[in-house]
Amino acid sequence: MIRSFTLLLSLALLVAPAANAERIKDITKVQGVRDNQIVGYGLVVGLPGTGEQSNFTEQSFRTMLSNFGITLPSGSRPKIKNVAAVAVHATMPAFVKPGQTLDVTVSSVGSAESLRGGTLLQTFLKGVDGKVYAIAQGNLSVSGFSATGLDGSNVVQDTPTAGRIPSGAIVERAIESPFSQGDHLTFNLDQPDFSTAMRVSEAINELVGPRTAMPLDGASIKVLAPRDVSQRVAFLALLEDIQVEPADTSARVVVNARTGTIVIGKNVTLLPAAITHGGLTVTIAETQQVSQANPFAPGGETVVTNQSVIDVNQEDSRMFKFDPGTTLDDLVRAINAIGVGPSDVMAILEALKEAGALRGDLIII
Repeated sequence: MIRSFTLLLSLALLVAPAANAERIKDITKVQGVRDNQIVGYGLVVGLPGTGEQSNFTEQSFRTMLSNFGITLPSGSRPKIKNVAAVAVHATMPAFVKPGQTLDVTVSSVGSAESLRGGTLLQTFLKGVDGKVYAIAQGNLSVSGFSATGLDGSNVVQDTPTAGRIPSGAIVERAIESPFSQGDHLTFNLDQPDFSTAMRVSEAINELVGPRTAMPLDGASIKVLAPRDVSQRVAFLALLEDIQVEPADTSARVVVNARTGTIVIGKNVTLLPAAITHGGLTVTIAETQQVSQANPFAPGGETVVTNQSVIDVNQEDSRMFKFDPGTTLDDLVRAINAIGVGPSDVMAILEALKEAGALRGDLIII
């Protein structure tokens, strides 16, 4: 097995990348090798009067003191404007081990004005299974700030109620990974596509040997892998660098109606069609006229009346005819020749799709 694997490593040096090829590691993820989110609830202390006085903050403060054997008199309410209740979260990468550190993000969950200058006390970070995987503590780095004047005016820059603690959490428990289990590895495509899945499978089989990889569906490729963990790591490093040319995506036009951004895929074509575009400019001007009553008329009143002036201007219309198989370049060139804005282009694309002349998906986000 070791001799054959050494031969595979030598063959990898002879693989030449294709013109538009990408590495398998850039278009896939290994199933089971993933990040995990952890979250906790804690207290930030040492704030310069920018904390909060709320019921849950007070309750958390009392619980913290009781853990140290300190009991406040019943009925007393401590002034804790230098304390804020916060949510703490972090992301654990795959294969992280106990003793390693993580960056954590701290965000206020109450009415604290700012976390600037605060210190997070020991906070347990838990996973979805309720187990503690890391413990966070440290001084916050907050980029935003806020300032309040005596007259109630307030100036806020960035976000003063959220900050980070670089390497602020220590991992206490490792997350089990199925990477070293079983006889197979599974690659999941970032963008599922049957053609790409087949190409990845064929590229692996061409390098390693027939029947090593098998596509399961349009998103997953199952690969036979060594059982020994060290050999499996080297085997995966070999597969990740294989060059594969992904299949072309489906023809689509993506329109962002909020920003006016339009992206047209290269496979978008048009059936025979004709487009006419005539711009209408409508101007509505409102003016007010005052009608003064006759000074000698009994019971006369001054009346204010509104007068509307509507002006409609129609620009010269132009018609463009598209022959069969019109490409993206022809479409863009014709639209630019019309000289229309993004909203007009959206209307043209929607009309083409409705008429059945646009070969591609029209996606509006």
